[in-house]
Amino acid sequence: MTAAHALETRWHHSLAQLPLVAILRGVQPTEVVAIGQALVQAGWCLIEVPLNSPYPLRSISLLREHVPQALIGAGTVLSAQAVREVKAAAGEWIVSPHFDANLVRESVSQGLISVPGVSTPSEAFAALAAGAHGLKVFPAEMITPVVLKSWRSVLPPTRVLLPVGGVGADNLLAYRAAGASGAGFGSSLYQPGLSAQQVGERARHLAQIWHSAT
Repeated sequence: MTAAHALETRWHHSLAQLPLVAILRGVQPTEVVAIGQALVQAGWCLIEVPLNSPYPLRSISLLREHVPQALIGAGTVLSAQAVREVKAAAGEWIVSPHFDANLVRESVSQGLISVPGVSTPSEAFAALAAGAHGLKVFPAEMITPVVLKSWRSVLPPTRVLLPVGGVGADNLLAYRAAGASGAGFGSSLYQPGLSAQQVGERARHLAQIWHSAT
């Protein structure tokens, strides 16, 4: 099994376990391990450190070292050079706020999981054609559950759709019912200043909501 194939297997296993993404925008390296461990204890296994956080590559490296149970990725990735830097920091998956075919291809060529942001069906199909492993449906404030349901009716049923931006405890199940594969959570889960315990409590609550529909 190649390293890329092994990583894809972990990606699908993580989605099957709990397809919720912790977006730790603004996290500091000094706190990231404790927060990552709290997330894992709450059942989460998909963690993203946006590159516009303080010393994000350091945080990614620390998470890979100390929280091996989780799949650690980078968000707000805007260039091929950034993809390579994330790979060098031991990051495992690449998330962007937009779709750029070059970014998707660079991520795949580096053996990483690619999850670009898309906001239209045209972008969604183009991203899949470029090799994306999943789609960040962003911003979800614009793509309501009703709209997502329409997307799901035309996209291949096995394709991963993760709405991000505006998804919270109050509408998570509506997105799931519309066909979302999971969801990403930023400020509703983590904000600078929250303790690891507080993040863990929020994470458990969101996980309980997701599992309540199974």
